[in-house]
Amino acid sequence: MFDRIIARLLGTRWLMRLPIPMYRWGLGWLLGSRLVMIEHRGRSSGEPRYVVVEVVERSGRTLRVASGFGTRAQWYRNLRANGEAHLSTGRVRRQKVAVTLLDADASRAVLERYGSEHPDAWRRLHDAMAVAQDGEPDIPIVEFGPVGPDRGSAPA
Repeated sequence: MFDRIIARLLGTRWLMRLPIPMYRWGLGWLLGSRLVMIEHRGRSSGEPRYVVVEVVERSGRTLRVASGFGTRAQWYRNLRANGEAHLSTGRVRRQKVAVTLLDADASRAVLERYGSEHPDAWRRLHDAMAVAQDGEPDIPIVEFGPVGPDRGSAPA
């Protein structure tokens, strides 16, 4: 029952969009270090789009996030189509980042580490996404890291 409630809340667009103005106004730091706003381009419209998601792993200057709704999530599809993104995390605003869509094995490894570090959050995410995806969930991971030849700038 609780999983169905979480799945329904996560699928409620207006509710999930509530944090976006906070990031756009430079107040993302109020939401803590586990959330990040991704600015990406619509694959058809080319218009800016925004989504706030949980960071499931940080490694140096690299962030990894899960696409809980799988490859059908609009933000995931947009990144797959054009591979361009800016991140806002805490006090960092609109940092251009390199985008890498991890394969199934690499995604599974990240999620296993996340599950070890945050077992309750992982159980809730997994179970809610199983309800939302109507079966064993496909949860791909997107990696954001430094851009440029020297890979010298990245999200904080």
